[in-house]
Amino acid sequence: MRLLVLLTAALFLIAVQAQAQVYAPYDGYDEYDGYGYDDPYSPYPPPYYEPDPGYQEPFPERRQPSTRVGRGTIVIATREHTLIYTTSAGEQFAYPIAVGREGKQWYGTTRVVSKRLHPEWRPTASMRQKNPRLPAVVEPGPANPLGTRAIYLADGLLRIHGTNDPSSIGTNASSGCFRMYREDVEELYDMVQPGTRVIVQR
Repeated sequence: MRLLVLLTAALFLIAVQAQAQVYAPYDGYDEYDGYGYDDPYSPYPPPYYEPDPGYQEPFPERRQPSTRVGRGTIVIATREHTLIYTTSAGEQFAYPIAVGREGKQWYGTTRVVSKRLHPEWRPTASMRQKNPRLPAVVEPGPANPLGTRAIYLADGLLRIHGTNDPSSIGTNASSGCFRMYREDVEELYDMVQPGTRVIVQR
């Protein structure tokens, strides 16, 4: 009987602790983005990604943007998995994207704070503490989950970036950041500058 009571109390404490564990929308700087699995605390490191030399990314599906915003503004329509950039001349570009998983999404107005060509990916200290086998740095290349370009938002806490997992585009896949096809993020990267207004909608 005492064992049953202790077991019930332990289960109750575990349930309460699980409910109390709340993560910020961009906890972990887009943990494990692009590695193709969803367990950020796995004891195993991300698998090595061997690119297929004959692989071609699917042609991005583009549609006519239907939003009206100020010029020189990025609008991210989370539910529609779409990023729309209106240039200072009024021309609009719409791109399919991957957005944050449930509980990892952020909404509001921010701005582009910086851009990085061929970014490194650095797991945070908390991520490496939970998984000591993670590398300190993932250099640019096919195994890098940020792809070839990164556009930093919200004082660097959120990013628009490429991906080494193009199959995730159009889904809720990240830990808060916004993934794009390689061709799309490279085009957007060339057009936007630090200071560009970004509106993230539901």
